Amino acid sequence: MIDDTHANVRILVDDVAASVDFYRDHFGFEVLNAFPPAFADVQRGHLRLLLSGPRSSAARPMSDGEQPGPGGWNRIHLIVDDLDAQVERLTAAGVRFRNEVISGPGGSQVLAIDPSGNFVELFQPAGA
Repeated sequence: MIDDTHANVRILVDDVAASVDFYRDHFGFEVLNAFPPAFADVQRGHLRLLLSGPRSSAARPMSDGEQPGPGGWNRIHLIVDDLDAQVERLTAAGVRFRNEVISGPGGSQVLAIDPSGNFVELFQPAGA
C-alpha cells in the first residue's frame, strides 16, 4: 500500500545536522528523526523531507560507480503569502540565495540555498 497522506522527498546533503537546523529554523519543519551523520527526516504539513548524508544508503555508489551527491536543479517548492518579507527574513538570518526574485505570469519566485547546495524555491502565486 502506498501512503498518499504525505509527499516524501529525499535529498542528499553534506551535513545532516546542519541541514536539520536549516529546515527547522528557517522554514518551520518539525524534526521527526535525526541520526547524524547518516540521516534525518523533517516534516512541514504534508511534506516529509528525507535528509540523507554521505553515510546513508542513498549516498552509496550506483552499480556503474557513479556517486550520488547533493545540489542540482531539483528543488522543493514552498508557497508563501509574502515573498518579499520571506526574503528579508531569510537574508537577515544569513540564508544565501541563488538568484534575485523573478516574476512571471503565474507569480514570483526565488531560490534559497541549503547548507549542501540544494535549492528551496519560495513561490508567491500571482494575485496573492
